[in-house]
Order: sequence, then C-alpha cells, then structure tokens
Amino acid sequence: MAVLIKLSGEQFTKQQYEDLKKEADWEHNHPKGEIFHSIGFDNSGRYHVVDIWESEQDFNNFIDNRIKPIMDKMNAPMPKGEIIPIHNANAFQGIDSYKVK
Repeated sequence: MAVLIKLSGEQFTKQQYEDLKKEADWEHNHPKGEIFHSIGFDNSGRYHVVDIWESEQDFNNFIDNRIKPIMDKMNAPMPKGEIIPIHNANAFQGIDSYKVK
C-alpha cells in the first residue's frame, strides 16, 4: 500500500540537504519504491519533507541503508514524522516540470 511520509526537523541547512542529496544520489540512483519527494524550509529554519512511497518497507529500507548513515556522518539529527496510508493521490500535468530526468 502506498504511503505518505511527512517529516520535519531542525538544525539542518539547505547546504547540508544539497550535500546529502549529492552523496545519496537519489536523483540518478533512484530508490526502490519512491514515487515523489519534496522539501521546504520555513522562515524559522525548520525543514519539512513530504514524500510518497510504494510501501513503508521501501521507505524504511532507504532511510536505514542510505540516509541514516550519511546523516550520522554529517552529525545531523534525523527528522521526526509520520507515515500515513494513502487514501487518494492525483498527479496533474504540472508535475511534469518536476520529474527527475
């Protein structure tokens, strides 16, 4: 069952995110089961992630095997959040401009 992932955290900068993204290389080495990823930083410096994954297991495998080791190496705290079963999801034409090539 597809799941919605909502995470947030602090003490993690945009530059640290870019470094994480580069090292984890999910844009070229796509994680099994990831459908959608987004991140935003609010005015207080907190970050917020919203992802859609094919399953909770796929998400947990990615976090445990690729993200957590890098975050530990960066000495960055892991975000907190929740995993919610998806009832409905729609992707509209505008999403095309965000697709990883």
